[in-house]
Amino acid sequence: MRQWTKERISPEVRKEYRTTLHLAWPVVVGQIGHVTVGVADSAMVGRIGAVPLAASAFANSLFVIPLVLGIGMAYGLTPLSANRSGSEGAESLADVLRNGLWLNMGFGLLLMGALFGIRPFLGVMGQDATVAALAVPYLGILSLSMLPLMLFLTVKQFIEGLGDTKTGMRISLWGNGVNIVLNAVMIYGWLGFPALGLLGAGIATLIARVLMALAIVLLTRKSTDYAPYWKPLASKPPERETLGDIARLGLPTSLQYLFEVSAFALSALMVGTLGAVPLAAHQIAISLASISYMGASGISAAATIRVGTELGLKKPGKARRAGLVGLTLGAGIMLLSGLVFLIGRTFLPSLYSPDAEVVAMASSLLIIAVFFQLSDGLQVVALGALRGMADVRYPTWITFLAYWIVALPMAWVVGIQWKGGTHAIWGALAFGLSVSAALLVWRFWSLSRKGLKAVGRAE
Repeated sequence: MRQWTKERISPEVRKEYRTTLHLAWPVVVGQIGHVTVGVADSAMVGRIGAVPLAASAFANSLFVIPLVLGIGMAYGLTPLSANRSGSEGAESLADVLRNGLWLNMGFGLLLMGALFGIRPFLGVMGQDATVAALAVPYLGILSLSMLPLMLFLTVKQFIEGLGDTKTGMRISLWGNGVNIVLNAVMIYGWLGFPALGLLGAGIATLIARVLMALAIVLLTRKSTDYAPYWKPLASKPPERETLGDIARLGLPTSLQYLFEVSAFALSALMVGTLGAVPLAAHQIAISLASISYMGASGISAAATIRVGTELGLKKPGKARRAGLVGLTLGAGIMLLSGLVFLIGRTFLPSLYSPDAEVVAMASSLLIIAVFFQLSDGLQVVALGALRGMADVRYPTWITFLAYWIVALPMAWVVGIQWKGGTHAIWGALAFGLSVSAALLVWRFWSLSRKGLKAVGRAE
């Protein structure tokens, strides 16, 4: 303990904190800005009624599953570009961008097709008929936004691996501002536009994502730092080896996100069978919890970059230290957010809905959210650190175990079968997060320690 305390306050560790925060804060701001749009969507839609808000929750609980698959695939570029930036040249990095675009745009087409394919079945998923009918066109508009979003994410994750986390942040914030303004115009019918309600929120999201994709492509193609990586784009075909490298990192990452997020999405479907009010309250509480999660997710992205870069430079000791610094920062952010939720548990839900019953239930759900903040932060940062080590297989199995073997069956039993309701479902999710956090932190600790021992034996 004394040795760790001394190491923690050493100049090297303090420098690592500064470096991680320098990388993380633009990602955190961008992520929170992205979630803020979701919060704004929910708040604006909530003002036109509980049924549109419930329809938004229903559609988004379905959209989020292919969405996180796409995000996970795009995230495969970050550790690869970080590692190659520390060990290889510009040509190798250009291969990563080119093949990443081929892979991710093709994957985006598949995801968009899957979203359109499930729309006819929304009416048979146990939801209120009015809610399901309203969700169908909204989900269709969101589906169209998948391709521009994948284009934006591909370029963003590539340049983040090179240590540029600010460009994506700036474009995200700009796009989020456009989205919120268009929300007001199209949901409520401002400036002479027709009031489109929930459908207007979907159109605003689509337009904003198209503009964000165009912006990041144009900026990076004109940048002296990134233009060389675009030049071979049309002159070379996709390469199996690099496609495989990206897919080996991206597909397991997609599954990791899928197992976690689908657990929350399927829990929304469970809550939806209990009525429109519980589902609206669930959507409010989960929207607020997602803000703090995205903060920790930014730290996770920085941990991926730092660990991947140091391993590319053949420095496993610094890679381990970078991961540990990320874990402590993630824990700190989530403890702070838990305090905010505790203090603002009544006020924050009132920003979403004037319905007293919805606000009261959302307030009580935030109490449960307070208890799983630490676990949520630790597990997402541990995933990022392990991704930087190119360790994605075992973390995928851990997330499957925590959410699909533990959390979801428990939620169904205690929440639906035993009639514990929404609060019991949330308690089961909190337990699954704790299982995930414990196993992932242990995995990083043991794996990074083995790397140090291997270096010691070699020396």
